[in-house]
Amino acid sequence: MNYYNNILNKYQIMNKKYLVPFLVLAAILTFSSCSSKLKPLASEYIKAEPQPLEAIGGKVPVTISATFPAKWFNKKAVVTVTPVLRYEGGEAWGTAYTYQGESVKGNNQVISLKDGANVTMKSNFTYKPEMKKSDLYLTFEAKIKNKTVKLPEIKIGEGVIATSELANAATANAALAADKFQRIIKEAHNANIMFLIQQAELRSKELKKDELSEWKSTVKNAEVAPNQNVAVEIQAYASPDGGVKLNTGLSEKREKNTSNYLAKEFKKMDIKTPVDAHYTAQDWDGFQELVSKSNIQDKDLVLRVLSMYQDPEQREKEIKNISAVFSKLADEILPQLRRSRLTANVEIIGKSDEEISKLAKEDPSKLSVEESLYAATLTNNNAEKTAIYNKATELYPNDYRTWNNAGMMAFRNGDLSKAEEFFNKANSIQNNPEANMNLGLIALTKGDQAKAQQLFGSASGVNELSEALGVLYLEQGEYEKAANSFGSVKTNNAALAQILTKDYSKAAQTLNAVANPSAITSYLKAIVAARTNDASGVISNLKSAISADKSLAKEALNDLEFAKYATNSDFTSLVK
Repeated sequence: MNYYNNILNKYQIMNKKYLVPFLVLAAILTFSSCSSKLKPLASEYIKAEPQPLEAIGGKVPVTISATFPAKWFNKKAVVTVTPVLRYEGGEAWGTAYTYQGESVKGNNQVISLKDGANVTMKSNFTYKPEMKKSDLYLTFEAKIKNKTVKLPEIKIGEGVIATSELANAATANAALAADKFQRIIKEAHNANIMFLIQQAELRSKELKKDELSEWKSTVKNAEVAPNQNVAVEIQAYASPDGGVKLNTGLSEKREKNTSNYLAKEFKKMDIKTPVDAHYTAQDWDGFQELVSKSNIQDKDLVLRVLSMYQDPEQREKEIKNISAVFSKLADEILPQLRRSRLTANVEIIGKSDEEISKLAKEDPSKLSVEESLYAATLTNNNAEKTAIYNKATELYPNDYRTWNNAGMMAFRNGDLSKAEEFFNKANSIQNNPEANMNLGLIALTKGDQAKAQQLFGSASGVNELSEALGVLYLEQGEYEKAANSFGSVKTNNAALAQILTKDYSKAAQTLNAVANPSAITSYLKAIVAARTNDASGVISNLKSAISADKSLAKEALNDLEFAKYATNSDFTSLVK
């Protein structure tokens, strides 16, 4: 028995001798195996900006800063990191970034096991309204050699502010093709009585000219017309040759003889229009005008002399020194300056606003195209404006302005399909900047920013273009440019640009000045109040907005602009 006991004791001693080194080795191997694994990356090593996310230009950009701590990244590991934005009914995947350990052969960024690394990842998600209520995760796909390692995804953000998406091209002001209506149209009717050189006598040949007879009839007709006024002027001249003293007396006699003649003629025709008479000793202005329009050789030399010398006698002397030219001047230019010019200044007084408005309703056919277009500006009633412009397209179908303005009203009334049809019709008649700008707005409503920008480039000089560009810049996420482009425009879009540039005081002023405030006007006022910590303003303006459009209650409930009011009982009662 003792024998067996001795053998057992020896066996136990031997086991202990060999077991201890074995356990140590196993522990080393176990530790080595554990250190080769990738541990979950703690959320404290990851930061996503902005917080919360924000929709900008139809995208939701995010910048993720992450730290791989020292001793974390296995030398043989490859890790692909991808952000994903999850929302009700779907998810959007961002840009994947792949990193590798020091022992991996590849072209990805290498992360040191000893030192770790800081990395930056940028992504852009295409915005959808459902993303207002969403969660942003960072996902990991990892391998060590060919073995997949499971790493849990990490939540790094929550929700998207989508205030910029309130920009609405359909609410912008479409361009008006303006009328050219003039209440008073001024016309100048001229006739000339010509004289021989150094003479002031009226010649029978001149007095019997058809030109003079027609001129006198014009004066008579204007005087008796109920909607016309007429004033008559006589201006007698002498040509700039022969000296100042001679020409002064000569032009004075020509004026006197012409005045006496006209007085007798007006008496015979029972014309009571007063006559204003003047004379000019030497008509240098007329001389310069005729020379500049002529084909006379060396005319530039003559014009240079006129500019060099102001003294009339010195001018005459210098011109006469150019003997070859002066001969031509004496034959062709100077005779045209020996005259009395008769001018009938006629004012044609158009229809009154009352007459135009009445005809627009009762008999539009009696209005000219200018009067028709003007008639629409005399009413603030959109239905009346629409009717006037639509009728104008029937009466004046070849004037692009009628179609553009009819389209403008369709756009204002929300019928974008008809508006587009009319704008295209206007351009088919005559390619014009107003219709191009308006078609640019149509393109924006369809989300085609490139086409809108191209069309706006063909709308130079249009008054409403700055506002249209402001909407384009808003939708492109260029808020400073948008605010500058809107300038003093008082619209929801302009106020939105000011909100997004954090100019809340100006945004409030703009919203208070909107001509036709809507539910969105009140909603924007609520956002301004939220951003300026005005709780009562949030509630009162949301109440107005939801009263005008009940769908805004759900919008406000999911809108992170109002996140800090989620526990406010007045707020929750409004949006529930």
